[in-house]
Amino acid sequence: MALSAKLELRQGQQLVMTPQLQQAIRLLQLSNLELGQFVDSELERNPLLEIDEAPEGATRSEAEAEPQIEQASSDGSSGDDEWLDLAKPAAEPNGGLDVEHYAVDGDDGAPAGGLDSDSGWASLRQTTSSFSGEDINPEAFVTSEPTLREHLTAQLPLVIQGPVERLIGQHLIDMVDEAGYLQGDLDALAVKLGAPLGMVERVLETLQACDPVGVFARTLAECLALQLKEQNRYDPQIASLLDNLHLLAAHNLPALKKAVGADMSEITDMIEEIKRLDPKPGLKFGSVQIQPVVPDVLVRAASDGSWTIELNSDTLPRVLVNRTYYAEVSTTTRNEKEKDYLLECLQTANWLVKSLDQRARTILKVSQEIVRQQDGFFTHGVQYLRPLNLKTVADAISMHESTVSRVTSNKYMATPRGIFELKYFFTSAIASAGEGEAHSSESVRHRIRQMIDGESVRQVLSDDMLVDKLKAEGIDIARRTVAKYREAMRIPSSVQRRREKRHAERVGRSV
Repeated sequence: MALSAKLELRQGQQLVMTPQLQQAIRLLQLSNLELGQFVDSELERNPLLEIDEAPEGATRSEAEAEPQIEQASSDGSSGDDEWLDLAKPAAEPNGGLDVEHYAVDGDDGAPAGGLDSDSGWASLRQTTSSFSGEDINPEAFVTSEPTLREHLTAQLPLVIQGPVERLIGQHLIDMVDEAGYLQGDLDALAVKLGAPLGMVERVLETLQACDPVGVFARTLAECLALQLKEQNRYDPQIASLLDNLHLLAAHNLPALKKAVGADMSEITDMIEEIKRLDPKPGLKFGSVQIQPVVPDVLVRAASDGSWTIELNSDTLPRVLVNRTYYAEVSTTTRNEKEKDYLLECLQTANWLVKSLDQRARTILKVSQEIVRQQDGFFTHGVQYLRPLNLKTVADAISMHESTVSRVTSNKYMATPRGIFELKYFFTSAIASAGEGEAHSSESVRHRIRQMIDGESVRQVLSDDMLVDKLKAEGIDIARRTVAKYREAMRIPSSVQRRREKRHAERVGRSV
């Protein structure tokens, strides 16, 4: 058979992931904070982009006064002893961005120390010297709350005089967490500093007398012991109790009574004394503030009984493309390289405008379908949460599952029942014991907690009893599943719950 060369023309389809398409996909899964950071970086890089600083209530005539500015984004809106656990072992607009078949792997889802410190005065002098006629902001001179580290550092020269011991002390301060506990190994610190272990231990013992009482403790028992010693209430019996905190946490009072060698009234008195102590003394100082969650979607009840869903405009960047500036600069370009750069900036700006608008529309469209599917939850509560998966929502709005997965990642919805991540509304199904509808796993967990909260001392529900009760309500569930849900909600076993309730009952009678 002879081989010959020939030309063939074939027609086919091939997907090309352009940089713009990759950017649009990436924008979908960004949280509102990440999106803001991304837009800020684009504003710095692209001279044709700028922030729309016009107030939202501007009239139409005011908006038309600047026809050279094109808006980049639409807001998409339409009209009892809890701390004892420390002793336990760690136990709808049309449209929207659909990227069907474009799945990407892995997409599933004031100066410190105040004006009394040298650094504070230095900062004040620097700030004062930089005034150039602007209004003075009094808040710039308000002293901030000292942190635990600053509070301990200020006490260091008062309790330790030697320079070597001070150096060790500063390293020990750096090893203290915000709760006041010493994290780390003294042997490792001694090796690191080339100091005798005995010296490190002596410095630690000195620092344990610092304020607040209980800091530099390595365990909860040591923290409580330091506070009892300060009150001159530390004796062999209470020391033995602190050595058996695990029995106290488990409310195993018979074993605790045997280990301490005291009668029940003495045990009760010691427990009440320990309750008055602070298990986390360091939290009195400058704790880290937690960033609150800003919802992306707002859901409110309408007067007709339906739900109003709109995007939170505060989380949507309002970006504009300045075409006037582009027209002015394009006439002054000197070569093709500058023209290509300007054209690239314009295309990138326009694509960002379109991507932000499509992202907003897609989030709103998915949110509307979630509210429609979970109407029972919004109306009646978590026990009416339906089983829901990504495919159900994707099919309803004619999008791909990967798109819905990206949209629901790192996005939050504010509802009359609280703020929930969009992923919260997607729960697995548990079969019905009869011919009824399947039950949401989240609603089953909620029902288990309700049953346990309603227990009495004489009728504590075991996992088997919970299974029987759930099946009587039409929920077909296995015992191991109930145990898994209970452990996930950090609910102890029926044996431990019975001990806790009996202990609480004894304490109540003694009071």
